[in-house]
Amino acid sequence: MLRLTKLKPFSPGHHHQLTQRCTVSGTAKGKAKIKAGQALKRSRITTKKPGSESKPGPMSRERQERELLYDRCLNAPTPIRYLSQKQREREAEREKMGLISKDRQREIEMMRRKGNKFKVSEKPTIIGTPGLDYVTLGLVDAEKIPKYELSVEDGKKLAKEYSRVLMRKHRARQAAETTLLRLKKEAIEALPQHLKEHALVPDLTPFPANRFMATLTPPIQGYIEKIKEAANKISGMEKIR
Repeated sequence: MLRLTKLKPFSPGHHHQLTQRCTVSGTAKGKAKIKAGQALKRSRITTKKPGSESKPGPMSRERQERELLYDRCLNAPTPIRYLSQKQREREAEREKMGLISKDRQREIEMMRRKGNKFKVSEKPTIIGTPGLDYVTLGLVDAEKIPKYELSVEDGKKLAKEYSRVLMRKHRARQAAETTLLRLKKEAIEALPQHLKEHALVPDLTPFPANRFMATLTPPIQGYIEKIKEAANKISGMEKIR
């Protein structure tokens, strides 16, 4: 149950409870007394001046590379700029007068690099180790190498023929793998029962690290030691130089 209590009216006899019983000084606790004619001390918020900012310390190499990567990603130039029809006409007029902007110059340079990437070199391509190829050794005359001028149609025909050659190699490899699997199954089936169970378990042991590659002729005794000794002599002579 809830009981309602009546509030007692304020009587003048209780005024002594609201009166001040002790004197209070005019200053806050813990502060000095205020002198006559002295301004009040107020709390001030200190602000840093623009020129007094603390300089950051030297960044690490990793952080410098990361910041450089961020700048390159954010300021990377686009290969093709979007220009309205009016802007393109204005840029064409400026090019006629010989005025080319930096963005246009960069765009021309990127288009030129893209064209040179698929351009056929006029010089013969060196195949093999530089200095030991047929042209450098004098076995083949560079001027007698036939030069071909291919058109777009000739390039398409060569690409189709090259695709056919690759498909023939792929199918031949697939046929060889199928033949090997079939012969493996037939060989396992021809084994006795006690050997067939062991043959069906895959051998996952790693290849021995000290096993040499297969050769058609027996290896020469001490050949590797002679090669290592000659290499050590050459490296020693280079260090002396």
